[in-house]
Amino acid sequence: MQTALIADSLCETHDPGPGHPEQPKRYRAVLDGLTKAGLIEKLQRIESRDAKDEELELVHARSYIRLAEEEIHHGRDQLSTGDTQVGEHSWGAAMRAAGSALVAIDAVCGGRAPRAFALVRPPGHHAGATYGMGFCVVNNIAVAARYAQKKHGIGKVLIVDWDVHHGNGTQDIFYEDGSVFFCSAHQSPWYPGTGAIEETGRNAGLGTTVNFPFPAGAGRSEILGALETKLVASMEKFKPELVLVSAGFDSRVDDPLGRFTLTDQDFGDLTKLMRQIADTHAQGRIVSLLEGGYSLTGLASASSAHVTALL
Repeated sequence: MQTALIADSLCETHDPGPGHPEQPKRYRAVLDGLTKAGLIEKLQRIESRDAKDEELELVHARSYIRLAEEEIHHGRDQLSTGDTQVGEHSWGAAMRAAGSALVAIDAVCGGRAPRAFALVRPPGHHAGATYGMGFCVVNNIAVAARYAQKKHGIGKVLIVDWDVHHGNGTQDIFYEDGSVFFCSAHQSPWYPGTGAIEETGRNAGLGTTVNFPFPAGAGRSEILGALETKLVASMEKFKPELVLVSAGFDSRVDDPLGRFTLTDQDFGDLTKLMRQIADTHAQGRIVSLLEGGYSLTGLASASSAHVTALL
C-alpha cells in the first residue's frame, strides 16, 4: 500500500486578497515540489469530497457554521468572529479542505493506505468551536479527530502541531477532553499569544495538553529534542490509536511569518519521529494536514521532505 495524497484544486480557489501570505499559490507550490522531487508517482491519489454539516458539527457550533457560510456568501472580506480574511470561494474551499481531511481518515483508518497527507487550504488550527481566526475558517484537524472517533471507533488520538504559531483553536476544542492529546511546539511570544507551558488541560483533559513555547531562533535541538524526550515518554502512558499532524512549515528557516530555524532535514526527522510513535502505539496510522508555510520555495521543499519521510 502506498501513502495517500489528497489534493483537490478547489482548495486553490480560496483567495483572502492581494498581498495576503496565505495565497492560492501555496497549493501549487506544494504540488510542484512533490512533482519535482519525484514523489507524485509514488503516492496513492485519492479523490476528495466536501465535508457535511453533521461532520462539521462534531466540532463546531451550528450557529458558527451558518454564520461563516452566510458571511462569505454575502461578500464579506473578513469573518465577524475574528481576523480571517475570506473571498467569494472561501466557503467551498473550506468545505473541501475539511472533506479532504475526512477522506484521509477513511483511507488510513479503513486500511486503504498506511499514512496520508492532505494538501488543504484554508488551514485550520486557529479556528475554535464558535469562531474563525488567523487564516482559518474550519478546524480541519479537530474535525478529523472527532470523525475518526465516531466513524472508525478510534479511542485515543494524538495531535502534534509544529506550526510556528500555536494551534489555539485545536487546544480550545480538546482542552477538557482526555481522549485527544494535543502537543504544540511554537514560537513565543508570537501570534496568537496562547500556548504557555502552564496550559496543560482541564478536568478530564488535565495533562493531555502539552505546550513547548520557544523563543525566536529556536530550531532542531529545541523542537525535535522536546518531542523526542517529553512527547515520546508521554505517549508510553497515553498510547494513541491514531497520530494526526498539523504540518505547518512556517517554522522553517527564512519563513516570512516565523523566526524558527528548522530545515528540510529537520522536518524529515520530525516526521520519522511521528512514524516511530505511530508504529509503536497506533498500528502505523498517521494523517498529516497542511497548516502554515509562507515562503513558496521553502514550503515546496519542506513539504517534500515531510512526504518523503511519510513514504
